[in-house]
Formats: sequence, structure tokens, C-alpha cells
Amino acid sequence: MNFETIKFELKENGIGLLTLNRPDKLNAMSFQMIKDLHSLFDSLMVNLDCRVVILKAEGRAFCAGLDLKESMILQSKKKPAELKEKFHFLNAPDKDIIKAKLYAQWHTSQIIVKMRKISQPIIALIQGAASGAGFAFVLAADIRIASKKARFNNAFINVGFSGSDLGSSYHLPRLIGMSRAAEILYTGRFVEAYEAEKIGLVLNVVEEEKLLDTAIKMAENMLHKSPLGLRMTKQAINLSLDSPSLETILQLENRAQMLCSASDDITEGVQSFFEKRDPKYPLS
Repeated sequence: MNFETIKFELKENGIGLLTLNRPDKLNAMSFQMIKDLHSLFDSLMVNLDCRVVILKAEGRAFCAGLDLKESMILQSKKKPAELKEKFHFLNAPDKDIIKAKLYAQWHTSQIIVKMRKISQPIIALIQGAASGAGFAFVLAADIRIASKKARFNNAFINVGFSGSDLGSSYHLPRLIGMSRAAEILYTGRFVEAYEAEKIGLVLNVVEEEKLLDTAIKMAENMLHKSPLGLRMTKQAINLSLDSPSLETILQLENRAQMLCSASDDITEGVQSFFEKRDPKYPLS
């Protein structure tokens, strides 16, 4: 797949490498990047060959947030015809600014939904700043690994917007607790790498040159698990975040185990255990 603002490489072993690729703009999320991410996540929804996704970025920052220069187009009553033709969410009547802004906001937020809906676990690697939309993007990943120079902030609150955007007020309290999350969302201050590790925002902090190797080792470990089992586990984690009761989640887990037990994966998993070797699951 060819994209303008991101790169995606699917390794033969099932590891997908997703790279934000606007380093000259600190990987700020442009209209085109939002479109590219939608296309990629839509394809991953049905791609059984991809088992794990590693999310990373080119350059010295992970993502500086939304591209504010482009975002100002939404404030204009007259939008360039070439952009309206390319990006459908700009096609509200020129006189109705609020509709164009609402469509764009909804369109961007659906990226976060798709990150959680795809069956592949997402390992995010953060070097430099992850601000605003970049911060929200990181929060939607399953696992976060930071370099020593990584830093995070809820930049929306610093430029006149609400501090709750793109799932930040949903994910952050669940990751680090309400009190810490509230302070970060209200103040917009930067959280440096080691503080992020201490409060559980990231799994660990490593040297920048070791980020990718660390993620690949983790992803390769996941490849030794049943493909179906891994997908069902992510689904259970997603639903457990809002489960009304233990009983509800137990029913979901029971269903997952019965489905896995009916798969060929279970035969290979048990046999490899007794033969003391790595399991050889099919990519799908």
C-alpha cells in the first residue's frame, strides 16, 4: 500500500511496521495523514496476515499534534475547491462552518476507534514529543515504550480547546488513575519519560536506538501465541474497560475460550508445549 504521509511494511512473520512520515512537520496530523491512517486501519480490520502492529515515527518527534495551519482552513467560510474535492468532510456548505468542523472532528476521532477495533495489538514507540493529537494517538495503543527524550502533553488545553479530545479523557484515567489524569489534562504540562514510566503511562524507557529492537522482541513473543487467542484477548481487554460486572466479562471470556478450543491453533499449541518447541501457527 502506498501512502503520502505514512509508511507501512508487513514483514513475512506477520509484524506490521507503521511509520508516521512527516518529519519536516514533526509528524503533525494533516488532512492527508488522517485519510492515510483511515485507509490503513480499514485494511487491517480484515488483514489476518498482520498479527502485531508497531507504531513509530520518523524524525525527532513522534507527533506534534494536529496540523494547526491546515486546521485553520476549517475556520474559513470559503474552502479551497481542490481540498473539498479530496477530503469529503470539508464539503459542508461554505457558510456553515460548524458543520465542516463537526465532520472533521468526527472523522479524526474515528481513527482512535479503529485503533481499538483492529484485532492486532499496537506497540507504540515514542521519541521526542507526543503532543495533543499525538498524545491521544499514543494513549490508544496497547503498549507504549518511550525513549529517554520522549515527552507527552495534552496540548489542546493550551490553545483554547477543551483538554478532553480524541479519547484522551477516556484512556488516560484508565491508564494512570483519575487524579493524575485530571492534573495532566487540566494543566497541559509536559510529562517527561521517566515520570511517564513511574505513573504507568509507558511500559518502560529505553535508549532511542533500542526502541525498535525492544518492540520487535515483544512482538515476536506475541507471534508465538495463537492468532485467534491474541485477537480474542484484545477484544476482551477493550470490553472489560466498560464492563458493568465481573459476570459479563466471564461470559465473554468463556465464549473466547470455547472458540479458541475449536480452532486448529489449540492442537498446535498443546503439541508444541509437550514437544518443548516453539509453536508454528499459520499467519491467519
